[in-house]
Amino acid sequence: MSKTDKRMRMFIAPPLFSCDKSTQNVAFIGSRLVFSPTLRYFCTDNNYFGRAMNKSIDNFVKLYEQSLKQNWDLPAFTDYAERHTITYGELAREIAYIHSIFAKYNLKQGEKVAIVGRNNRHWCATFLATVTYGAVVVPILQDFHVDNIIHIIHHSDASILFTNDYVWDYLEENQIPNVQATYSLIDLKCLHQTKNEAPLRATHLLQEAFEQKYSTGFGKECVQYAHIDNQQPAMISYTAGTTGFSKGVILTGENLMANISYIRQQNLLFRSEQTLSFLPMAHTFACLFDLLYPIAIGAHTTLLGKIPSIKVLLTALQEVKPKLIVCVPLILERIYRKQIQPQLAKRTVKFAMSISFLEKTILSKMRQKLIDLLGGNFREVIIGTASLNPEVAGFLYKQKFPFTVLYGLTECGSLATYHNNKEYTLSSCGKTTSDYWQIRIDSDAPDTNEGEIQIKGSNVMQGYYKNEDATKATFTEDGWLRTGDLGTVDAYGNLRIRGRSKSMILGANGQHIFPGEIESKINNLPYVRESIVVQRNGKLVALVYPDFEAMNATGVTQKELSSVMNENKLTLNESLAGHEVISAIQIYPSPFEKTPKRSIRRFLYEM
Repeated sequence: MSKTDKRMRMFIAPPLFSCDKSTQNVAFIGSRLVFSPTLRYFCTDNNYFGRAMNKSIDNFVKLYEQSLKQNWDLPAFTDYAERHTITYGELAREIAYIHSIFAKYNLKQGEKVAIVGRNNRHWCATFLATVTYGAVVVPILQDFHVDNIIHIIHHSDASILFTNDYVWDYLEENQIPNVQATYSLIDLKCLHQTKNEAPLRATHLLQEAFEQKYSTGFGKECVQYAHIDNQQPAMISYTAGTTGFSKGVILTGENLMANISYIRQQNLLFRSEQTLSFLPMAHTFACLFDLLYPIAIGAHTTLLGKIPSIKVLLTALQEVKPKLIVCVPLILERIYRKQIQPQLAKRTVKFAMSISFLEKTILSKMRQKLIDLLGGNFREVIIGTASLNPEVAGFLYKQKFPFTVLYGLTECGSLATYHNNKEYTLSSCGKTTSDYWQIRIDSDAPDTNEGEIQIKGSNVMQGYYKNEDATKATFTEDGWLRTGDLGTVDAYGNLRIRGRSKSMILGANGQHIFPGEIESKINNLPYVRESIVVQRNGKLVALVYPDFEAMNATGVTQKELSSVMNENKLTLNESLAGHEVISAIQIYPSPFEKTPKRSIRRFLYEM
């Protein structure tokens, strides 16, 4: 038994629990109470997570075999731009065709297939075909620089590549010599192969053989996938972190199954219901909510297939009217800035908001307007990948808008904490309760209970591909995943994130300063598009990229901008603690360089 376990004591709690000062380190989780005097530990017991797996089907690959058969005639995917819909039966046929591509090149179970391109029905079919074949899918964000794409294809040992014309135009065959064949995500035609056979002829022969094999028709009885053990790798997801390098996260069928099973318990979607996918599925967050979960339950996903500008996205949401909306904070923050903030700034509205019964009426109307903007048919908006701006979150919470914020990371297949919108607690990112994994706070700060968030369970990755040193450094001696995120958990299991341990700034007197919290305040100041707080010569400095669109709309000139930012600095510092005060705001001339998840690459500016 480890030192951590020796410090633990666990017991059954009654259904209801009230916390007082003497039990401030106790968390209520389902019917279990956990107490630790030194390690803030919030979990279910070691043997409990995993019991709630779907008893009828608990194998990752067989889950999709079953769903394709059960939902044969239902719509599976719609390409929004093309207005083209395929059923689950048609999806199953396309998966079988991609399996025949794999067989042509003697692809073995466990070998790697890379996918690079924008979301479309062929992207989704290729992903599902790869995992149901027993191969390992390597989804690569097409927003990566071409050099990074080539590096990932090499590093992952991918032997077959699926991509679109845009990416393929930037790749040379001699740059990816280990790839036996490249196929198009536009029409599944062969683009290149190492065999002495022209790509056009390879496509023709493959299609001819497939049609001959299923000459009497392709029915449910044709969907028979091999039994692939859940412990086998199913996916390698390459992160694009703010630290400047990519690592391949190995996710097994068990990891993905734990995430899917956990979401199914929340009843977020039901059979035949629609969702709109506009985030890149190459990232695990969107892959889980827009692909793996909907197809597992027989839901219908519409694929936007375009850059989700606010104008394009709002139009699509009002047409599709999805039952579930999964987005990043930037979406709601921009809608708030453009649609809500100008209304709140009006003198008449400010006056009305100071009167109780008028405030309720105004909030109700704004709530309905926002719901209508997003399609008017959803039961919940889930926000992930980053924290939501506190001002925006506070406004949405006050008007009882149906949203929630979750916490997760690629190394957990996406999910770590979640709580439905009806029970969501402001400033938190969900509850730590789960039947599939455990969460603890590694803290030696008795006053704040703040420490690193650590996770253990069925969702935690196998490790980093071909990187034993990084894998070893990411796990504790007793097998817990170090997330690198700092947070606290209250007596009711609500997790609150303070920031990344690597981005935390140490003040002159040893105080912990979390730049993200300051940046969220700066970003709501006039004429600020985005910001980053760094330490220069022992002082905090805010780098600000201005909102030129807002400046043009109101006639603010470049010369006036400096005085505006000085006023912003004074306003900001009034809301900050003494050790958080900003010494200067410096105008940055261009947008900050970001990862595909839209996180600023801090290491480029912390000099």
